[in-house]
Amino acid sequence: MTLAIHFAARTDVGLVRSRNEDSGYAGPHLLAVADGMGGHAGGNVASSLVIARLAPLDGDSHGSDDALEILARTLATANTSLSTAMEDNPELKGMGTTLTALMRCGPLGLALVHIGDSRAHLLRDGHFAQITRDHSFVQSLVDSGRITEEEAEHHPQRSLVTRVLTGAPEDEPDLSIRQAHLGDRYLICSDGLSDYVGRDTIAEVVGSGMGPDETAEKLVDLALRAGAPDNVTVVIGDIVDTSTSPSSQPIIVGAVAERRADLTQPVALSPAAKAAALRREALGTVDDEEDETDAPRRPWWRVAAVMTLVILALAGAIYAAYDWTRDRYFIGDDGAYVAVYRGLPQDLGPIRLSTLDQVTSIPLSDLPPFERGAVDSRISVDDRAAAISRVESLRQTADACRTQRSMGTPADRGVVTTVSQFSPAPGATSNSRSSCSR
Repeated sequence: MTLAIHFAARTDVGLVRSRNEDSGYAGPHLLAVADGMGGHAGGNVASSLVIARLAPLDGDSHGSDDALEILARTLATANTSLSTAMEDNPELKGMGTTLTALMRCGPLGLALVHIGDSRAHLLRDGHFAQITRDHSFVQSLVDSGRITEEEAEHHPQRSLVTRVLTGAPEDEPDLSIRQAHLGDRYLICSDGLSDYVGRDTIAEVVGSGMGPDETAEKLVDLALRAGAPDNVTVVIGDIVDTSTSPSSQPIIVGAVAERRADLTQPVALSPAAKAAALRREALGTVDDEEDETDAPRRPWWRVAAVMTLVILALAGAIYAAYDWTRDRYFIGDDGAYVAVYRGLPQDLGPIRLSTLDQVTSIPLSDLPPFERGAVDSRISVDDRAAAISRVESLRQTADACRTQRSMGTPADRGVVTTVSQFSPAPGATSNSRSSCSR
């Protein structure tokens, strides 16, 4: 049996933005969403350039053995295109884009490439699951156990991405191979959907039995009804038998599509028209087709009001995030002694997310290896009182070991001796036996 993809794509500019910076592609061998960022002209250019480089992979099915190499090579070329575009046009400096894409490989394979916080989901046998992991600050908090998945959905910094395509050589996407099953349904979307429509609601719509077109339209409509200010792009791909697959042309939506079309509708192009459109985009001429003199001009005061609201909202979000970190504590070291820190035990690039609360008089060298390792890995606690209590436990352990070493007990000969019931840091292996030997 040979499998095929029955696909659909929809996008909308959202309720606040004046320009769509998302780009979407759906074809017989390729499904992709790119969410651009970068201000006045950068976001739409970045997503368009990447999709334009990726689209030729839809020309044929690829072998499973070299699919990931093909994707990696294509994405490296696309990333170089971003760098070149920024060098040629200083106004584009700082642009970037997410990318999540599925490419057919072999008779039953799908190659997945992902970077950023656009998402891919799979509905299989009634079970709906996210198959990508966000490259975002909030996801790092979830991964480290700092917050739950539910708290992440409403976190003020949920849109802060940590990895996207920016033209830098170190931009590395995640690559993997998946097995396609007859009846699978894949959803790829930008955060304009996932940030404003609940996961359970998305799962319900995706599994409702509607066709790809109706499903994509319903999801975009729900995002708009939820007040989504951001661009929202949805791509649906059903895995079907080739004999029952309707033949259709690739669909290109958003920034990479011809701007004359209504962005809430798919732009179905012939292969020749598709190639021409993507060639124009690769040459940087898509935006030139939009006659700015024909576009309605917004009153300056309305633009100023919107910008003021955006700035106030951003400031509020930043303060809320800062205030949230001030209630967190962890135990680490200052190089030689145990120390208590206020904030989160990690940094965001050059931004420190913690401050030193106090340095204790407990030398790291007095602690047994297990406890010393836990301190090195940083021990999260609920509040300052819990931090002080944990420090006192460490002090007792250090005193016991120091006394034991000075007395020349069997611990000095490598014998393991119980000295504390220290609770390890989250994620560490529990062990009630601690050796005082260095």
